[in-house]
Amino acid sequence: MADPRNRAQVIAPQWVFILALVPAFVPGQQLPGRPAPFVDVSAQSRIGFVHKSGASPEKHMVETFGSGVASIDYDNDGFPDLYFVNGAPGAANALYHNNANGTFTDVTRLAGLAADTAAKSYKTGLAVGDYDNDGYLDLYVTAFGPNILYRNNRNGTFTDVTAAAGVAGGPSEWSTSSGFFDFDRDGDLDLYVVNYLDYRLDENPYCGLRKPGYRMYCNPTTFDGMADRLFRNNGDGTFTDVSRQAGIANPAGKGLGVTFCDFDRDGNVDVYVANDLVRNFLYRNNGNGTFKDVAYAAGVGFDLNGKPQAGMGVDCADFNGDGWPDIFVTNFSEELNTLYENHGDGTFEDVSTKAGLGSGYIPLGFGTKLFDFDNDGDLDIYVTNGHVIDNVQLYKPAFTYAQKPLLYENVGGGRFRDISAESGPALQIERVGRGLAVADFDNDGNVDIAISNVGQAPLLLRNQGVRNGNWLLIRAQGTKSNGFGLGARVELEASGRVQVKEINNVASYQSSNDIRLHFGLAEAKAIQRIEILWPSGTKQILKDVAVNQILVVTEPVVR
Repeated sequence: MADPRNRAQVIAPQWVFILALVPAFVPGQQLPGRPAPFVDVSAQSRIGFVHKSGASPEKHMVETFGSGVASIDYDNDGFPDLYFVNGAPGAANALYHNNANGTFTDVTRLAGLAADTAAKSYKTGLAVGDYDNDGYLDLYVTAFGPNILYRNNRNGTFTDVTAAAGVAGGPSEWSTSSGFFDFDRDGDLDLYVVNYLDYRLDENPYCGLRKPGYRMYCNPTTFDGMADRLFRNNGDGTFTDVSRQAGIANPAGKGLGVTFCDFDRDGNVDVYVANDLVRNFLYRNNGNGTFKDVAYAAGVGFDLNGKPQAGMGVDCADFNGDGWPDIFVTNFSEELNTLYENHGDGTFEDVSTKAGLGSGYIPLGFGTKLFDFDNDGDLDIYVTNGHVIDNVQLYKPAFTYAQKPLLYENVGGGRFRDISAESGPALQIERVGRGLAVADFDNDGNVDIAISNVGQAPLLLRNQGVRNGNWLLIRAQGTKSNGFGLGARVELEASGRVQVKEINNVASYQSSNDIRLHFGLAEAKAIQRIEILWPSGTKQILKDVAVNQILVVTEPVVR
């Protein structure tokens, strides 16, 4: 069914028949004896941030795509803090310190982040990483306009070092998601920046019916795409733009989401980009400073019918426990969110339908994450939803701008079950969801969720621990590798079961997740073996590790 952004006309009634073929998504009561997995603790958290979109009658596209949220333990006290990106020009971002008691304190001004150094820009997303390897996490904020790099001063404050570092990007670029990763394995974190459209505020066409109230945000097909950027870390506080020589400067891209994983397990971190109504990109890392887009051969550029989808959020993780990272992409309404299963031979298969993800057909997905919410040892899926057309009901009466989220429980055998309607009141409220970050904010072993909403207050969901399974959090400390071990592959064996994960905080949509690696362990009483392959190539093995702890692992120094 056509994207309503594609045409300015009333949709024919036959789409109602199509909706009838989709299983009903009706809110219900949670199962008897089973507590709701997530509880809304936004009010108790004392987070007073409210996103400002800058919405206007002119319907500038950048107003409706929202902003991101990040988990960042900026002061190294062991509790993840929160950073919210604001949207409208002049609307400041916000940093909230985790007080370790369920509340947060606004420390934006104290941290030196109150001044809006991009006062004329719409802010969009962010990345978190220790680019200077000083042991403290830094911030990179993307925008429609120059981007900003904030260096952590290690005393609770940040300094804008964008100009000196050389990572502002183009002055008129619309940057969205971004992420730090060590693509050349030299021990320094490099920076990938996704760009969206070649768009100008003063060249904003009228889209939709020419009737009062019917003007809509335009379709991305109205505009040309824009190439992404790859900044190589020079190891001295500066970066070099190597986009062209690295092979990722494809001007056809209209990127919104990005994630990293070593999909072919050759030791080099690869890049997956979710594009909007053009095919997605899968950049295989050649290990020599260059990448090759293998999306066609791998089968991850299009849907089952060979059509590009409106990709928004993305993640890369092993959902079926075979040791190979799979790819999940959220898409537009009347498109299934896509789950690509990795066959381990360089190819993927779209298994969205047979995996049980059919209820994602109607909502418009943005932020997402594959994580083990119930600590049973496999990866579940959370998707935050919200339409991009604020007056969509004028064109499709059954659709809404604000939408409910989706929670899929992994039931094994490569299948999921939509448990959204039985998961309590927190998942029954419609919001205009965009960015999503997961982290264990209270360090109880259950992964929590923070969500940014367009023009609304954010949402903080505390995980109550549905099954109270055992768990492990790994805080990696690189020596030869980058300081937080981003890109390390970790194999964990407990009770005869092996889980394979990569340390990677880059996923979702314009957001950044807990940099610590979480494992759910179900009923396992001990961990028999942990094997870590660090980005440097160093292999480390730990044996007989206790469960239910935050384990700090330091990369051994090999001489």
